[in-house]
Amino acid sequence: MSADVETSLRAPQAYELARTALAAMETHKVWPTALNFELWVHYVAAKDSPLGAEIDQMLEANEPFTDAVGETLAAKFLPKQKLSSEILDTGDALSKELDSVTRAIVSARESSEAYDQELANASESLAGEDTGKIKSMVETLTQATQRVRQENQTLESQLADTTAEVGRLREHLEQTRREAMTDGLTGLANRKSFDEALEHACQQAEAEGGTLSLAVLDIDHFKAFNDTWGHQTGDQVLRYVASVIGRFGDAPRTAARYGGEEFALIFPGETARAALAMLEDIRLEVASRVLKRRSTNEDLGAVTLSAGLAERHAGEGPAALIERADAALYASKRGGRNRTSAADPIAAEAA
Repeated sequence: MSADVETSLRAPQAYELARTALAAMETHKVWPTALNFELWVHYVAAKDSPLGAEIDQMLEANEPFTDAVGETLAAKFLPKQKLSSEILDTGDALSKELDSVTRAIVSARESSEAYDQELANASESLAGEDTGKIKSMVETLTQATQRVRQENQTLESQLADTTAEVGRLREHLEQTRREAMTDGLTGLANRKSFDEALEHACQQAEAEGGTLSLAVLDIDHFKAFNDTWGHQTGDQVLRYVASVIGRFGDAPRTAARYGGEEFALIFPGETARAALAMLEDIRLEVASRVLKRRSTNEDLGAVTLSAGLAERHAGEGPAALIERADAALYASKRGGRNRTSAADPIAAEAA
């Protein structure tokens, strides 16, 4: 699918594809963000593709095409989105290989130094003995070892240069990893980073018999807010909410933008009772501030959050934990919004 679409986008029919994609997006009430536009261009250009089949299935079921849906489809089908994951995997493999090469070179140098020392000791021990041929042989070997030592010194110099370059590459790789694992708008962990962190936290909790809690948070009526004030102001709200949530996300916790206007907090080693108190602090702080539109200084009013919380059960994996936290979130929505709900009755009593 990708190659055909890329060819089409470089042909005269590209403008027609773009107009068709925008018309389809308007028909189905899909916001024309850059990511959504790219997805729908691929969709109209290749409706018989796996991406086309998935979008068709959504449309037939009258499912809303949200930002979270767009991000999930992009990660699954768009080549550039897949590339970021491949970069991370390749970078890890490269780093391990460079470590292996460096250790091998250092080991060779140490072995050569030890051999040189042994020959020198042998030569000294033969001094004064009637072993001319043996001593001559050892001296010849010693000279050969000295040449090896000189070569090793050259190799060490090259190794130092290589090590410096590897350091620069690793720094660049780490920066790339941070960017690939960070949500560009809010600066929080992105969905991929969240998935990895939750998987690790569940495995650790299972292995150690520890506690783990997960919270999902959603900005109330955010679509209506975007419709009224526009996406730029909506982004301003997302950044503000993320800044509040992020203050509670210091390691070992993870604060993430889960998708669209939805956020998540992972609490390794913490009970739902403890996490619930922090969620209430976040909710109250967000609701307490009257926001202003930067461009015009107009009052936007206050935004509120609904939250759901679940404490991991023994043997429970990430998907089941997310499902229970989501159910608690929807309980908050049904209960009137601007509140926190917990999945388990015991945790709920702590509220």
